[in-house]
Amino acid sequence: MTTDFLTWSTALQTQMEAVLSHHLPSADIAPNTLHQAMRYAVLEGGKRVRPLLAFAAGAVTQADPARVAIVAAAVELIHAYSLVHDDMPAMDNDILRRGKPTCHVAFGEATALLVGDSLQTLAFDLLASHKLNNDAIQQLQMIKLLTHATGSRGMAGGQAIDLASVGVELSLPELEFMHIHKTGALIRASVLLGAHCGQPLDTQQMTQLDHYAKCIGLAFQVVDDILDASTSTATLGKTAGKDAAANKPTYVSLMGMSDAQALAASLHQDALTAIDKFEHNQRLRELADFIVQRSY
Repeated sequence: MTTDFLTWSTALQTQMEAVLSHHLPSADIAPNTLHQAMRYAVLEGGKRVRPLLAFAAGAVTQADPARVAIVAAAVELIHAYSLVHDDMPAMDNDILRRGKPTCHVAFGEATALLVGDSLQTLAFDLLASHKLNNDAIQQLQMIKLLTHATGSRGMAGGQAIDLASVGVELSLPELEFMHIHKTGALIRASVLLGAHCGQPLDTQQMTQLDHYAKCIGLAFQVVDDILDASTSTATLGKTAGKDAAANKPTYVSLMGMSDAQALAASLHQDALTAIDKFEHNQRLRELADFIVQRSY
């Protein structure tokens, strides 16, 4: 009997906490403060949406869960590094993340910078140190996929566009382009890497899976913008209303609340349609529901 979504996701979140803790350096190892700060930035917080997406996509391709756990850890380490750097004074200058002081507040800016650097390199160390696919060439392609999702043509590039957009009126296509890179690239990588741990999909199937991930990645950001404008800091675990305060373009500021909600619903439906012919797609469907319907 298939477990319900809450039971499945909670079990995987607990598992990922253990996996991440295992692969992060112990705070007892020198340099102690850096390793303590790395663990602080990654553990005991976060929804672990990207690891959940990796496992859900792995279920579609009947992937070995042990392999998926490694790629799930890698994408979560990249995500955590991006949050540490984004929160720093040179970027978003935020003081609260996951309900606790941001890394640079707790450990200082220099250590936070090194935390981000170290988490990123650890992510690629994991991908290079474990057998994730029976085809070595395919595994190299998996590493390449994450490099593209992380760098200037992906997440880092999206952040650069975001920083350049403060006080600027963007069109809807321009806003979408920014978030396809800043938020969407790593979400898409999570889905595709999870799938690549299992049986090969044909080109059409990979295109459909990627379209699902693109839609969910954009929906995630639209919902983030909605929550930023409508939910309290206590509920979010991070500073609410900071985008408006910083004069940043968002889906809500550009479209209005009701149209932004309609866009999230449309992206949600497009994502579900993209995977409707896949067997073992239940978890992907449930995650699409969660991403759009969440309250934090």
